[in-house]
Amino acid sequence: MLPYATLEEAEAALGRSLTAAETLWFRYSARMPDYLLYYHNIVLLFVIFSLAPLPLALVELRLPAAVSPFKLQPKVRHSAASFFRCYKDVMRVFIFVVGPLQLSSYPTIKFVGIRTGLPLPSLWEAAAQLAVYFLVEDYGNYWIHRLMHGKWGYEKIHHIHHEFTAPIGFAAPYAHWAEVLLLGIPTFLGPAIAPGHMITFWLWIALRQLEAIETHSGFDFPFTPTKFIPFYGGAEYHDYHHYVGGQSQSNFASVFTYCDYLYGTDKGYRYHKAYFTKLKEEQWRNGDRNGEVNGFSYNQKSE
Repeated sequence: MLPYATLEEAEAALGRSLTAAETLWFRYSARMPDYLLYYHNIVLLFVIFSLAPLPLALVELRLPAAVSPFKLQPKVRHSAASFFRCYKDVMRVFIFVVGPLQLSSYPTIKFVGIRTGLPLPSLWEAAAQLAVYFLVEDYGNYWIHRLMHGKWGYEKIHHIHHEFTAPIGFAAPYAHWAEVLLLGIPTFLGPAIAPGHMITFWLWIALRQLEAIETHSGFDFPFTPTKFIPFYGGAEYHDYHHYVGGQSQSNFASVFTYCDYLYGTDKGYRYHKAYFTKLKEEQWRNGDRNGEVNGFSYNQKSE
């Protein structure tokens, strides 16, 4: 809730006119308690989990031939029942774990200093904070994920996320409730280190989840804008991790590839990619331009 009764009071306090964005924010949030603004995260996550993976899922189910050239594991076909089961399990964890966590974490948000007032952050300020959030989360996620691939962590917790050896967008948040809680720590650590505005926090939550859905999509489209981000892993990078499965000791990073490179946990992926690149080149030289080398293996499983 803003401490100003009118736009004029807000402008007098700032010593300048409000921008168009600040005016919109004033009209929306001036009389809304801060905790309700924070609880927007619950609605935001529900909408993203429900709608963001849906278009590609529908295309894969209805027009598989149209997207088959971009599918990373083209011999795997997911059924509508498989999509629905995944979504249902995600919603179960959302209702009983993610929602209550959001409801109970508001005091922490206030404690670290995430603000709701004016002025709004500049684009540069928001971009810098988001960069910090992504880097901090990526590093923390790397180590938690790597530990999860130990014998105990995988058998007790992480194996659930790997039930989809050919991932789909709906499977991005598909995990054991304990894993959801553990991976929430690095997600929140960045905003705790560099607290910003609530709008920046909303944007961070949305971008991180959309990134995870894109990474788990199972498709590698050449026109994806994230391909222009330096050191970005993407769908192909993470799909290999799911394809290898529980024994995977490669490609643990959630967003970027630098941790895997620095700690030597991308060697299997780089060898595999180099092998199939060479194989594809040989097929082209031999005139076989229809060989299925765009997947990770000739012996892919069907679901």
